Amino acid sequence: MLIGMSQERLGDLLGLTFQQVQKYEKGVNRIGAGRLFEISRILGVPIDFFYDGVGASADSTAETAPPVMEFVSSGEGLQLSLAFMKIRDPKVRKRVLDLVKSLAEDEEAAV
Repeated sequence: MLIGMSQERLGDLLGLTFQQVQKYEKGVNRIGAGRLFEISRILGVPIDFFYDGVGASADSTAETAPPVMEFVSSGEGLQLSLAFMKIRDPKVRKRVLDLVKSLAEDEEAAV
């Protein structure tokens, strides 16, 4: 989704149905090393992209790094990111960022 490629298109490029791609994405089916290499090539990312944070312990990762990838890969996160990237005026982008930070601070204060 981040690069504008549908599961159907990825499936076509892999010679799979989009349902098979969905099963990979949801973790229903495992992805072999060869297939993972092929996916990385199609998506234009290095193979270690799929292993980001695997070497770190779960406790230290949760405490030191925000769950950015989980957010960006969510529907809302993706929509927000894509919409934000369309804003060309740096002043407007800064105002949107300030608004989001302010809303987050209000949420924290309410808890």
